Amino acid sequence: MQIRAAYEADMPAVRAIYAAALAGGDALAPAPGTADATFEAYWRTAGSRTFVAVAVEGEIAGAYLLRPNALGLGDHVANAGYIVAPAFRGRGVAAAMCAHSLETARAAGFRAMQFNYVVASNEVAVRLWQRHGFAIVGRVPGAFRHASLGPTDVLIMHRFL
Repeated sequence: MQIRAAYEADMPAVRAIYAAALAGGDALAPAPGTADATFEAYWRTAGSRTFVAVAVEGEIAGAYLLRPNALGLGDHVANAGYIVAPAFRGRGVAAAMCAHSLETARAAGFRAMQFNYVVASNEVAVRLWQRHGFAIVGRVPGAFRHASLGPTDVLIMHRFL
């Protein structure tokens, strides 16, 4: 698998993966069915960079975005968001993108990375981020309306680079 900066030609595939990630209503804040309305705001904010994981077959297996977590005096802390195509889940794509994002953030001069909105019931993601050195530094009770579990806690996770 190759991870590289996204090209404009990659964006339809990234948009499709984003729509699939929203469809479950179990991991990302935007509501299912809102991919068309939220994609640009979520994935193409000022200062963000999008990367894609390209499988050996040439398909885009996943994508991540990297951006400052805050403006001004907080812009030394990175934030990232990751999505993996359903056909590639469980194959190490998210782990590879996380490792790549940490290296890319460090090279860009960020001093830390923070995830602001990790759904606590997404245990696979929580364990993965912890394996990559992230610690849970906060919990927001019931901040996510999970499609099947109802109100679910959201975690704030952080690590220094």
